[in-house]
Amino acid sequence: MSFLDIMCCGFGAVVLLMMISKTSPEPDAMALEVSANPSIGQVLDLQRQLFSIRGETNVLNRELNAKHEQLSDYDARIARLRAELSTLQGRFNASAGDSTDYEKQKGELSLARQQLTDEMKRLQASMGARANADAVGGVPVDSEYVIFVIDTSGSMFNYAWNRMMAVMQETLNIYPRLKGIQVMSDQGEYMFSSFRGQWIEDTPERRQAIMQRLRTWNPYSDSSPVKGITSAIRTFYDPGKKISLYVLGDEFTGASIADVVNTVDQLNTSGTDGRRLMRIHGIGFPTQFSQPKAYQTTGIRFATLMRELARRNGGTFVGLDDFY
Repeated sequence: MSFLDIMCCGFGAVVLLMMISKTSPEPDAMALEVSANPSIGQVLDLQRQLFSIRGETNVLNRELNAKHEQLSDYDARIARLRAELSTLQGRFNASAGDSTDYEKQKGELSLARQQLTDEMKRLQASMGARANADAVGGVPVDSEYVIFVIDTSGSMFNYAWNRMMAVMQETLNIYPRLKGIQVMSDQGEYMFSSFRGQWIEDTPERRQAIMQRLRTWNPYSDSSPVKGITSAIRTFYDPGKKISLYVLGDEFTGASIADVVNTVDQLNTSGTDGRRLMRIHGIGFPTQFSQPKAYQTTGIRFATLMRELARRNGGTFVGLDDFY
């Protein structure tokens, strides 16, 4: 019995040991602590990815909006350029259509120049035998003092300035020696303010300084020579001096030609010999005739004004056939 008890107890002990020592099929995968929510790490990782994607989306949206705005600017610029192109094409077509009118205006200007030749002859005859000796190209050069009134408007400065300087140099050359020179803008502004109201002594150095200053001299102008003409007469009118006033320009934008002529008649009175004390010459540059007909009016009015002033004041008007 004791032996059987011992055997049963031993067998029971073996069974008990087998039950309490049950092994896991994956001992290395055993967790020391089991989480109540095993997927929370994955959720946090996905949230971080989501926030990153949202940030990138905001950046891309801002860049897309900027591209849309830039595209809108380009569309607006294209629309403006198309409108400008349409306008230029219209002006070009109008200019091409007015070519016949331009040639007609040019012919009228040439005819006016031819008619001026008769006026020159009449003036020379009224001056007597000395006129032939004191005239160059039909322009009387018997003056001892010369004033230049120059139109400094954009149309002159940008298109006819080189030709104007050449004409002025030629004019000075026909007066080898003068007692005084003065240069003013069409607004009455002096080229050299230190000589305001005074005559500039005629020397080679002074002439060179005048031509050099003239290259960049560009004071304000309202495209009308009236102020310069009247200011020159009021300031330098002198019965004891032989003075010539040269007006170089291309436009007259004033209200009335007749008013200007009458004003000059009152300022530049006649001397004892019946001649005006200050000669007035005009030189016209046809810059406006390169424009469509609608823009040529001011050029025609300048020629009309200066032709009448020259006729009444013992001078000559010369209309150039180009401004290059």
